[in-house]
Amino acid sequence: MPDSNTTDFTNPSTFLLLGIPGLEAAHVWISIPFCAMYAIAILGNFTILFIVKSEPSLHGPMYYFLCMLAVTDLVLSTSILPKTLSIFWFNSGEIDFNACLTQLYFIYCFSWMESGIFVAMAFDRYVAICHPLRYSTILTNPVVAKIGLAVVLRGGMFILPYPLLARRWPYCKTSIIPHSYCEHIAVVKLACADIRISSYYSLSVAFFFFGLDVFFIIMSYIQTLRAIFSLPTKDARLKTFGTCGSHLCVILAFYIPTLFSALMHRFGHNVPLHLHILIANMYLLVPPMLNPIIYGVRTKQIRDRLLRLIIHKGA
Repeated sequence: MPDSNTTDFTNPSTFLLLGIPGLEAAHVWISIPFCAMYAIAILGNFTILFIVKSEPSLHGPMYYFLCMLAVTDLVLSTSILPKTLSIFWFNSGEIDFNACLTQLYFIYCFSWMESGIFVAMAFDRYVAICHPLRYSTILTNPVVAKIGLAVVLRGGMFILPYPLLARRWPYCKTSIIPHSYCEHIAVVKLACADIRISSYYSLSVAFFFFGLDVFFIIMSYIQTLRAIFSLPTKDARLKTFGTCGSHLCVILAFYIPTLFSALMHRFGHNVPLHLHILIANMYLLVPPMLNPIIYGVRTKQIRDRLLRLIIHKGA
């Protein structure tokens, strides 16, 4: 007689997210920095969008890309934080199967959109520094719009197989996900089928796009730095390099935690599960919080506009 555990293949109606296994007693305390990071991300990114929209002098390619980054950060952080906080505060770990796949799609789709935006911003700095006289003719509004559309389509299309494949698998194991959000591999591991297609596809996409994006960014900055160091005076070099400083900081804030998390996920088998999950949350929460702070502090036009707003409100 066949075993019902292996023959009753159905998709579960719900999954149960555990939050951070092993640290359940500290969930409320962990929620405090998580909530603070989310609040800063929401306030900071909406402030960036408001400042760029209300200041006509900021209506240029660099700031359009910055707005794309702000929107991406808002969606990315909102994709995980409300549900994670509901687990921490109310022990509300249940999530509908389709909602889980939707969350999974949004997390990975907008993560790769963010990576694509960083490539676009690196290209913007390359053109501005290496071809300043042609900047306005190369990066016209239609070109910026096409770059933005390409970034969106790339993220949307290549991540779409993640939930589609996950939906195909039969789930006859537990419906408990030892994570604070619907992480792709954590979900498909629950399937009672050969999930190598999902695993290989996600690994291929990660290595291909991560590698390609980092390659383009490095090549862009090699050319940009060569142009900077060829300037005749130290003041000119420092001033020009300053225009790249914000972008370099946000790139490091995004790629270093992402790379660290990916390496730990693949090779850190002896690392405690709760540390895996904490780092996986950090690489999704820290960049949306830091990006508006970095650009707000380091970009003079945004900083001046923000100070004028504060002074005007206080007057």
